[in-house]
Amino acid sequence: MSVTQPKSPWYRDGLAFTCTQCGDCCTGTPGYVWVTLDEMRRIAEFRGETVEAFAERYVRLVGDRFSLIEKPGGDCVFWSREGGCTVYPARPDQCRTWPFWAENVARRKSWQQVCEVCPGAGQGRLYTLAEIQTSLAMTRP
Repeated sequence: MSVTQPKSPWYRDGLAFTCTQCGDCCTGTPGYVWVTLDEMRRIAEFRGETVEAFAERYVRLVGDRFSLIEKPGGDCVFWSREGGCTVYPARPDQCRTWPFWAENVARRKSWQQVCEVCPGAGQGRLYTLAEIQTSLAMTRP
């Protein structure tokens, strides 16, 4: 009996991405930016706030999870049209791992759709298979 090796993902040779800080993934349609307590601590520290003050001002409870609040219209509370992401060095893992989310790399066609809407997808730095897999692992619930 032969043992078959699992098929490598279609992106085994890596995928290119460089964030242009265009804000397309941070603005517009309302949604959720999930944050953990560790991520809240990281952002609060970056902003020079206590976790309690940060959470009270910028976080909402959705079911049993936490999400950043949004500005009217759906923009992320930390997005500035003049300066981009105001917490970029401390941003949540959900933001750090974009566009390497399971739904975006499930199929080549999914990735092509991301490239059509995100100017940094398919451009710039080549992320290795291992880096993409690390990002995928970070976004699993």
